[in-house]
Amino acid sequence: VKLVESGGGSVQAGESLRLSCTGSGYTYPSPNSRYCMSWFRQRPGLEREGIATIDKDGSTVYRDSVKGRFTISRDNTKNAVFLQMNSLKLEDTAMYYCAAQRVGPAVTCGFFEHDNWGQGTQVTVSS
Repeated sequence: VKLVESGGGSVQAGESLRLSCTGSGYTYPSPNSRYCMSWFRQRPGLEREGIATIDKDGSTVYRDSVKGRFTISRDNTKNAVFLQMNSLKLEDTAMYYCAAQRVGPAVTCGFFEHDNWGQGTQVTVSS
């Protein structure tokens, strides 16, 4: 799977950004296979963390620190996933990564390790 992010940049605190990720090369070995699509970030000096994930049916999970400010969405027809980030804070400054993980019917999407990653897009929030 190839994932390509876009939409990062430099903004001031309180402003918004929308990240996009388009993917290709998905494979479905069984009729029940599907992909969890997620956004992770790595802030300076910290470990990478999952911040939002979305299942094929649109169900979502968010990290507490971004709940109410970030919205993840996906367009299955275009193999795309988006992250709308509002009310950005200084601590949101990070490299943001799109990730995809193929799962089976018994798995709920979450922030477990993903096999497929984009190259990352930088988000910088200043005061």
